Amino acid sequence: MRRAIFGGTFDPIHCAHLIVAREAADAFALDQVLFVPAANPPHKETGTPYEHRYKMVELACKEDPRFVASRLEQEPRKSYSIYTIERVKAMGGQVFFIIGADAFAEIQTWFRWEDVVREAEFIVVTRPGHHYESPPGARVHRLETVALPVSSSEIRAALARGETPSQLPKSVAEYIRANGLYVT
Repeated sequence: MRRAIFGGTFDPIHCAHLIVAREAADAFALDQVLFVPAANPPHKETGTPYEHRYKMVELACKEDPRFVASRLEQEPRKSYSIYTIERVKAMGGQVFFIIGADAFAEIQTWFRWEDVVREAEFIVVTRPGHHYESPPGARVHRLETVALPVSSSEIRAALARGETPSQLPKSVAEYIRANGLYVT
């Protein structure tokens, strides 16, 4: 089994996330892409409660049978990637970690980063203007994607203005509207 962890705040999940996951699954013959919303992200604040973000991920994952919404980081402690990687490794199989080049460039600032690098292979999603160097021992696969840069903060701002951004999967946009999320 070839699994990839795709973590983030997913506040909200959008079409570019799905495109990247699909391209990674196709390019690296992944059996599963685990979408793992961070309950307590160490590097970002999230304004939307975990349960709403998880439900949006769950809805978006219905678009591809390889996509699985995961509650691996639903806990009160900080959502450090090494804990998630260790749990996925315990399931067996090969473990990949999908990450943007901008985040990968900062990996040496992560909690137990040496263990993170040792325990997973990275699928680094290249973005315009972001260059990175791989830390020693990192196993890196480059994914050049056609996904357009989409900003979750811009999507939240549009939703606050009452707009429905086209970058949202339809089911996610409906969930946001039905639950009154991102309105000011």
